[in-house]
Amino acid sequence: MLRGILLVATLALVAGPTPADTLQPFSTMSSLDDGWAPLEFPNINKHSQYQLVTEDGVQVIKAQTRGGASGRIARIRIEPGDKLTLQWRWKVSNIYQTGNARKKDGDDYPARIYVAFAFEPDKAGFFERAKRKAAELIYGKELPGNALNYIWANKLPVNTVIANPYTDRTQMIVVQSGSDQTGQWVMESQDIVADYKRAFGEAPPPIIGIGIMTDADNTGESATAWYGDITLER
Repeated sequence: MLRGILLVATLALVAGPTPADTLQPFSTMSSLDDGWAPLEFPNINKHSQYQLVTEDGVQVIKAQTRGGASGRIARIRIEPGDKLTLQWRWKVSNIYQTGNARKKDGDDYPARIYVAFAFEPDKAGFFERAKRKAAELIYGKELPGNALNYIWANKLPVNTVIANPYTDRTQMIVVQSGSDQTGQWVMESQDIVADYKRAFGEAPPPIIGIGIMTDADNTGESATAWYGDITLER
């Protein structure tokens, strides 16, 4: 979506406070901006809506979209090491009937979590390094490199790894697919290091951002999602 998640991550990471080394749990946030900044895009005026709500005595984030797109992001800096497990729970109201992870006009998901990694200039070409340097001089912040997206798809088999239709610098990993578990909380656990190696063929650089996204700007559909605490564990 939005000409690639690289642009998404760039917009989010060029602003905000100094990166943290831990994630603020949604269950302990005092406001929606407590550790998680808004993620909005140029030329997209219709945004998804996010709010803190309580379910079964636990505070979570509820996201709603009706043909819009926006998200929330936490700026962090963490060395993945040999193994780093990303854990979370989520729930969606429905899947998108016209969603298609292989096409730009279908690149929407009722729920997704993405992980942005530091740019590695020694592995990039001259022109890419030059463009990034110019952007950093303008924005004054570090721009991300590759990214992983953990998605709730509609048709692709679970564990499928597929390049984002806008950029192969973002690789999509299908964690849930189809409607069998819509309307119920689902616990997830992913080894970021193993996933990055499978997607990009090498060990990951530092993580510099983690975001949540419920979007429908390409399909024009509607969905509601709930996100529980996201944690990182060695």
